[in-house]
Amino acid sequence: MDRNMENNLAQLKKSRRPGQLRLLFAIILVIVAVIWSWAGTGFSIPAIMRGVPRIYNFIIDDLIPPRFDSWQKFLNPTLQTLYMAYVGAIFAIILSLGLGIISANNLISNRLIVYLGRGISSFLRAVPAVAWAVILVAAVGLGPFAGTIAIALGGAGMLGKTYADSLEEIDMGQVEALKAVGASWFQVLTQAVLPQFLPDFFTWSFYRFDLNIRSAAVVGLVGAGGLGFSLDTAIRLFQFREATMGILWIFGLILIVEFITAKSRDKILEGL
Repeated sequence: MDRNMENNLAQLKKSRRPGQLRLLFAIILVIVAVIWSWAGTGFSIPAIMRGVPRIYNFIIDDLIPPRFDSWQKFLNPTLQTLYMAYVGAIFAIILSLGLGIISANNLISNRLIVYLGRGISSFLRAVPAVAWAVILVAAVGLGPFAGTIAIALGGAGMLGKTYADSLEEIDMGQVEALKAVGASWFQVLTQAVLPQFLPDFFTWSFYRFDLNIRSAAVVGLVGAGGLGFSLDTAIRLFQFREATMGILWIFGLILIVEFITAKSRDKILEGL
C-alpha cells in the first residue's frame, strides 16, 4: 500500500513538472517583456519625480481657478459633441449589425464571407477614431461632420466584433428547431437569433454611445468640431483657465451621459 502511494505521488510530481516549467517560462517571458518595454519607452521614475513639481505648479498657477464666466463659449460645442456621439453611434450600429451577422461562424456557412466580415471589422478597429478624423478633416474640411463619420467608422469596428462574438454564443438549439420545420433564413434570424441577441445588443450599443462622448472630445482636437476643438483653441491661445472650464464641461457631460445610458439600459433589459 505504501509503495503504491509512493508511486502515485511520484507520478503526480512527474505530471506536474511540465506545467510548472511552462509557468516558470511564462513568468520569465513576462519579466523580460516588461524590462524590454521599459527600456524601449525610456521610462524613468526619476524623470517622473522631477516632473511632479512642474505639473503641480502648472495646475496651481495656470489652470486653477477655471474661468467660470466663459461657460457660454462651450455650450454650442457641447451640443455638437452630443450630436456627433449620437449620430456616430447610430451609423456605427447600422453598419455593425451587417458586419456582425456575416462574421458569425454559426450563422454564415461560407467561410470567405465570414473572413471578409471579420477583416473589415479588424481594419476599422485598427485605425483609431482620431486617425479617421485627420483623414476626413483633410477630405471634407473642419467641423463636426468629419468627426461624426470618424466616430461612426471607429465604432463600427468595435461593435462589428462584439456583435459577432455575441451571436456566436446564442443557443443554436432554437435555430435548428426552426430550420427543422422549414423556416426561412429571415424567420430564423428574427424569431430565434434576435431574441437571444437583443440583451447584448443593447448593452454594447449603449456602451459604445458612452465611449463616443470621449471620442468626440478627442477627435475635436484635430479640427473635427465639438468640445475638443474648443478646448484645443483655448490651449493654443494660452487661455488655460478657459481650457479648464472646457475640461469641466467634458467631465460633466460624461457623468450625465453615463447616468442616462445606465438607467436606460437597465429599463430596456428589464423589459426583455
